[in-house]
Amino acid sequence: MILNLLYKLYVKLKYGQFKKVGINISISYPTKIDNPFNISISDNVTVHHESWIAARPFPGKSSELIIGNNVVIGNFNHIYATHRIVIEDYVLTADKVYISDNLHCYQDPDLPILLQPIKQLKDVVIGEGSWLGENVCVIGANIGKHCVIGANAVVTKDIPDYSVAVGVPARIVKRYDFKKKEWRKTDSMGFFL
Repeated sequence: MILNLLYKLYVKLKYGQFKKVGINISISYPTKIDNPFNISISDNVTVHHESWIAARPFPGKSSELIIGNNVVIGNFNHIYATHRIVIEDYVLTADKVYISDNLHCYQDPDLPILLQPIKQLKDVVIGEGSWLGENVCVIGANIGKHCVIGANAVVTKDIPDYSVAVGVPARIVKRYDFKKKEWRKTDSMGFFL
């Protein structure tokens, strides 16, 4: 308990280093924060135990991580922007979620992956009101608003608004039908069955 209070005091002292910080922020101990001056955190944000949030650009470039209002980031999340990641308002992530706008290259089979460059992918936006389940990976893809991404899904392609996606790679299995006012199953292309 004392360690957690000391950590909260430490984070409060670091808030001045953030690009922007709102009110009613809770960042649990221990959380790793890389380059806070490239991170904007809005109001009523909770970052749970042992997460890692980072906005570390490539040399000579810029990066930013923007976390909207009323976002809850679960335990052991890893969110790493080398260019731009936006987590919109009211997003909820479960534990062990990974969100990145980059990946390690592996094209040269004779060279250890550790020694190969990082590849910049497209910017990532996690849409308002979406929920990412346990162990979800989002790599260089956007998720629309009010989506549900099932546990263990790997999102490498954009998911449209009001969709439920599951699997590796993630595929849409349901979408909200505004005419019928219900969630309906879809085929692999996202069309209603």
